[in-house]
Amino acid sequence: MPVDSRTLQRLAQIPNLTIYEKVPLARYTRFAIGGPADILVDTDSEEAFIDALRIARASGSYTVIGGGTNLIVSDAGFPGIVLRLASRGIRNDQLTIRVEAGAELQALVDYSIEHGLKGLETMTGIPGSVGAAIYGNAGAYGHSINERIRQVRFFDGSAIRVIGNQECEFRYRDSIFKRRKDWIIFSAELEMSEAPQAELSRIAADILKIRLEKYPLDMKCAGSIFKNLLLADLPESARSLVPERVVREGKVPSAYFLEQVGAKGMQNGGIHVADYHANLIYNAGHGTSRELCALIASLKLQVQQRFGITLEEEVQYIGFSAADAIQSAS
Repeated sequence: MPVDSRTLQRLAQIPNLTIYEKVPLARYTRFAIGGPADILVDTDSEEAFIDALRIARASGSYTVIGGGTNLIVSDAGFPGIVLRLASRGIRNDQLTIRVEAGAELQALVDYSIEHGLKGLETMTGIPGSVGAAIYGNAGAYGHSINERIRQVRFFDGSAIRVIGNQECEFRYRDSIFKRRKDWIIFSAELEMSEAPQAELSRIAADILKIRLEKYPLDMKCAGSIFKNLLLADLPESARSLVPERVVREGKVPSAYFLEQVGAKGMQNGGIHVADYHANLIYNAGHGTSRELCALIASLKLQVQQRFGITLEEEVQYIGFSAADAIQSAS
């Protein structure tokens, strides 16, 4: 249901809030796909965000986004209010970094390296906001952001709260925030270690070179589509088919299973699977979310039928109904 004029008027009365009407969400996603939101509100003020969120909740249809890195937005867009918190502050007190959720993860990585603080350098080149990185426990090269999180400050729908690392229930590409979508991350404290700046810069530069070969800056993609799988969690029928050489730190890359079903180079309209990486799906220029979802559903089905396992996406979906999901899978 479209946002009514009374709701729009109430939002317009909130200071420090920028309001956009009928803005294409494709502008805010890495896939560059997605129809318009009825309303998009942007702010770097926590107070304004909370006021807008309460109005949005009362309106009935809303969602909260970060940097749009891992979003697939429906071609029809989102029929309601989309909120985005754009606070980007980063500061440190010796080995403790305090960072706001809207800061770019790369900005945080660069800041830590510049200040000789070790612990995030392997995450260089990962796009998206810090809030999204905590939400999905982002990581690379054997390390995840949870290793450095001391506490997270968030809004639970009623009040601002702070919880420690253990209460965040971090797991591989997962956290309590994924399961409690009404909890909105505002900021976090990270506990770092000291290391020479030159050493951290070298590690980051080497990793960035590899990442850019795999994910060029102009590629319209969300990085890996599917989570890797824990070897111990696989059924024996699938585990017995996995060569030792592909297992890394107890995980089996989803790309291995995708390769076996011929995913490399697959296409569906403007959506392509990279011919060099089976877990990399990108928009070649004029792809649609319908094409993207259909290709994802097809790959999941093929892997499930052959190996008896269900791949889980790292991406999040916005603006889709249950009927949309059925149509994409058919």
